[in-house]
Order: sequence, then structure tokens, then C-alpha cells
Amino acid sequence: MKVAVGSDHRGFDAKQQTKAIVTQMGHECIDFGTDGTHPVDYPDLAYIVSKAVSEGQADRAILICATGLGMSIAANKVKGIRAALCHDELSAQISRDHNDTNVLCLSGDQIGEVLLRKIVEAWLSTEFSGGRHQRRVGKIIAIEEGRDPRELNNT
Repeated sequence: MKVAVGSDHRGFDAKQQTKAIVTQMGHECIDFGTDGTHPVDYPDLAYIVSKAVSEGQADRAILICATGLGMSIAANKVKGIRAALCHDELSAQISRDHNDTNVLCLSGDQIGEVLLRKIVEAWLSTEFSGGRHQRRVGKIIAIEEGRDPRELNNT
């Protein structure tokens, strides 16, 4: 699997750790930056990394800023992206299993190395279960397309 990664300056150190985890798990890692701790704007990185996923250059992505909130908000503005801010293994696993997330957002300031590894490993190893969740993801896609998701209740 190709996994794009990106961070702002506050998430740089956690991004470096994430890259190592991704490659240790046998995935290809594509680093979109930033390249250091000089200040950069998180929406810029969220956009280019999310576009890489939506356009098929990467299968999934991991974005990191100070809290993960800004990256999550910005990434979810890109069509085709389902980004989730996760703070533990369970939320990472459920975001994949139930919501078919394709972008994981993390806090560079609020989680340590051990938890970071657990979250990334859980998210990368969990597949979407489909079933009843497929209908709900379809409704999310309908909202993204400007449609009323309730229209899908009878299908």
C-alpha cells in the first residue's frame, strides 16, 4: 500500500516516527513534507496530501499537526476524503472498520511514541468491513455531492 504522509512544523517529529512505522509495516511511504520545524501552514500540507489520495497517487494518508484538528478539518474539504482525528487504537480501528477512512489525522503534541505506533499500526492493519457500514459511507458520499442522504433510505 502507498501511504502519503505530511505534517506542519509542530507535527514534524511525529511524522518522522510515522514514516518509520509505515515502512516497517512493509508499506511504501511518500513524504510530502514539511522538511523541518520552520513554521508552515497546515492547510497547505493537508491539501496536497489529501489530493494525492483523492487522485490515486496514494492509497491512504497520515497527517499530523499540533492537535490534529486543523489537518482533519482541512483534509475533509477535499472531495473523496474521509479523514478522522484519532487519539487511541480503538478510534483508529473503528474509523477504518466502520467509516472506511482514507486519511488518519494525529496530534504531534498530545500523543507519545508508544501510542503513536499503536494508532498507526491499528489504522493501517484494519480493513473496511462493508455490510451495513457501506450504506452509511454511501450517505456520507451523498452529502459530499450535495445530496440529501435520506434519499438513499429506500435503496
